[in-house]
Amino acid sequence: MVLAQLGGSISRAIQQMSNATIIDEKVLNECLNEITRALLQSDVQFKLVRDMQTNIKKIVNLDDLAAGHNKRKIIQQAIFNELCTILDPGKPSFTPKKGKASVIMFVGLQGSGKTTTCTKYAYYHQKKGWKPALVCADTFRAGAFDQLKQNATKAKIPFYGSYTESDPVRIAVEGVERFKQENCDLIIVDTSGRHKQEASLFEEMRQVAEATKPDLVIFVMDSSIGQAAFDQAQAFKQSVSVGAVIITKMDGHAKGGGALSAVAATKSPVIFIGTGEHIDEFEVFDVKPFVSRLLGMGDWSGFMDKIHEVVPMDQQPELLQKLSEGNFTLRIMYEQFQNILKMGPIGQVFSMLPGFSAELMPKGHEKESQAKLKRYMTIMDSMTNEELDNSNPKLMTESRIMRIARGSGRPPREVMDMLEEYKRLAKVWSKMKGLKIPKKSEMSALSRNMNAQQMSKVLPQQMLKQIGGMGGLQGLMKQMGSMGGSAKDMMGMFGGADK
Repeated sequence: MVLAQLGGSISRAIQQMSNATIIDEKVLNECLNEITRALLQSDVQFKLVRDMQTNIKKIVNLDDLAAGHNKRKIIQQAIFNELCTILDPGKPSFTPKKGKASVIMFVGLQGSGKTTTCTKYAYYHQKKGWKPALVCADTFRAGAFDQLKQNATKAKIPFYGSYTESDPVRIAVEGVERFKQENCDLIIVDTSGRHKQEASLFEEMRQVAEATKPDLVIFVMDSSIGQAAFDQAQAFKQSVSVGAVIITKMDGHAKGGGALSAVAATKSPVIFIGTGEHIDEFEVFDVKPFVSRLLGMGDWSGFMDKIHEVVPMDQQPELLQKLSEGNFTLRIMYEQFQNILKMGPIGQVFSMLPGFSAELMPKGHEKESQAKLKRYMTIMDSMTNEELDNSNPKLMTESRIMRIARGSGRPPREVMDMLEEYKRLAKVWSKMKGLKIPKKSEMSALSRNMNAQQMSKVLPQQMLKQIGGMGGLQGLMKQMGSMGGSAKDMMGMFGGADK
């Protein structure tokens, strides 16, 4: 997954700092230098990195922190907030309304996946009850209209374009007018991909914007663009009023730091991310859960939403009970592998679990990781009930491993790999022990104002001890509140407690 390497590097820097006996100026500087290096290596613009380091030092004044404060948590929260600030310009993008015609214009570099993203955006809203339509105003790229036509037909979305008309402005105007008459409430205009050096194409883009008067201009950016991201995004912003950003190809090997830079350049929020080639591999982007997952803090509410979405209603209480008990068996792992295959990309799902860095997941190899899950399930199909229901790894002797390997038709090495995976996941699962898991109906209440007394009941006792009991919790909640954090963010933070 893009940015997983960056997330892993930052997590390690914070972990190294937390291992220090005393957190002083030297330890803080070493941590910040490590994070700075990681950000620069991930193609985040130098000025953004420098400003972030300066801001963290202003927030974290070690001399002013009382002895009772958990310095590691406060520094971690300052880093969390600064990454959120880079990704959140502080203003929402235009939100279309059902029943009222809105024109959305897509712009971006050549090869950014813009046409595919137009269809994904239309399909996402179609499922939510909108009446979307697609207009192909890209007359520059051969085959652009064919691609849009094919995508739209597959998704059953009305479309407009021309094989003979060469004027993109005319096509855009005709398409918008036609779909307004047909009472479509989300008219998406796909424009030619361009580069900031191509003045004529930028002029064409301005003309299309003037003619169609879009309610929102979305800048589509490939996550692999690198250091050029800031300048390219700025060039688009100077030509048309970019109001939102969609980042594509977030399932690949790219460093992805350029994506952070593009948000700073356009001063526009990221609203969606593309996580694969398929039409439904498209996620709403929410800054705080994204950064929380990036830093290995988890996205508990996101994970719970996935469970409520995928696990059958009658199985949910049992699963949530098992989670809170923290007793992880191979049978539970088997059941969760089944659910994960329904939930979506494995890395995306597991990165929602607190303490589980995205770097531990296979990056850009979703099909391979899903195939591996299926192989592990085949191996578990050859186990006895005793083996599946026992949580003691010592039960798995060499003779049992050989018998399971023969029965499943897999090599013994693979059986041992599966058992190693089990041990690793059991460690993550044990973090949930004692956690009072809310139902879906209670999630919104959790994310609203929760006082320290209520929070102390939700947290496992060992976590509460780690932050200095009720006094430490109250101090930390006060500190986070002054930085704009919510109870939901607190849950993410506590999920990231030391292993």
